Amino acid sequence: MYFYELHESDNDLYSDALLAHEQEFTADEFFEYVQEARRRVLDRFEEDTLVEAVAHELERTLDFTYISDGLLIAAVNVSRIEDENYIAEIDESAEDDERDARDELDGLDDGQAFRSAIVDLDRDRQN
Repeated sequence: MYFYELHESDNDLYSDALLAHEQEFTADEFFEYVQEARRRVLDRFEEDTLVEAVAHELERTLDFTYISDGLLIAAVNVSRIEDENYIAEIDESAEDDERDARDELDGLDDGQAFRSAIVDLDRDRQN
């Protein structure tokens, strides 16, 4: 299994996506696939970010696997302190949102998924 990453920086918001594929591609090949996918989705994507839209497009058209939180089976908190090691809760609403987004892409569901962002504003810099 080979892993690939997408990054997007739009002002102060930053997002990325991790993808996997059974075949190894050169960086130039992957770049071309990403560029083609970006051009296809640029004016019509419904995901929260362009990175997610490109990741879904690569998954749909070239058999990449978009490794998102919706695929998580288990999460474990790991610490040097024994009592701080535990099985963490997985946000099932994130899993549901991911499933809804995939179903929508497949034409199976017309539901909408929402995401929030917490923004810390510097009041001294506001106009």
